[in-house]
Amino acid sequence: MKKSLLFLSFLLFNSFLSFAAETPDPVLDIDGKEIRAGVEYYILPVMRGFGGGVTFGRSTGNESCPLGVVQERSEVEPGRPVTFTPVNPKKGVVRVSTDLNIKFAEAFTICIQSNVWKLDFDQEIGQYFILTNGVEGNPGRETIDNWFKIEKYSDRDYKLVFCPTVCNTCKVICKDVGIFIDQDKTKRLALSDEPFRVMFRKA
Repeated sequence: MKKSLLFLSFLLFNSFLSFAAETPDPVLDIDGKEIRAGVEYYILPVMRGFGGGVTFGRSTGNESCPLGVVQERSEVEPGRPVTFTPVNPKKGVVRVSTDLNIKFAEAFTICIQSNVWKLDFDQEIGQYFILTNGVEGNPGRETIDNWFKIEKYSDRDYKLVFCPTVCNTCKVICKDVGIFIDQDKTKRLALSDEPFRVMFRKA
């Protein structure tokens, strides 16, 4: 009987360790607090002197809508707050390496659209940019372009990544989100070999 209890305890302990190992670390804001789903945060650059936070911007090319996702020109501008929604909306804590939607806080714009981020390919430039007018939730093939991840860059820094795992049968690209500077010096969020190092501050 004692052997059975010891064996059962061993199994339960191993299961606990396995679960703990599989749970990704929480994403932390600049105050060291866990980032919560649905709470508004500013996405700010780690590197100072190269622009401010993330906000709405004009679309690429000659299109007016949907709006693009850009970096403020001035480093004193925090941009527009966003919320994060994990693929499992019941999860209150935002964790690294986990599919999530990113959505700007409500604002009046010239475009009748959603504020959810999505990936879009610009044929003329040959570049993937981050735009708005994505779909929140409903993970799967139809929404594959709307899912991003937050990954650790260093001990305190993070980066945004496009590498969705919400569709097991979809072939996707996996790349960091960086900065693309267009002809009028607008700094656009786009897929890049050089990640945009970011931190998060509660709004």
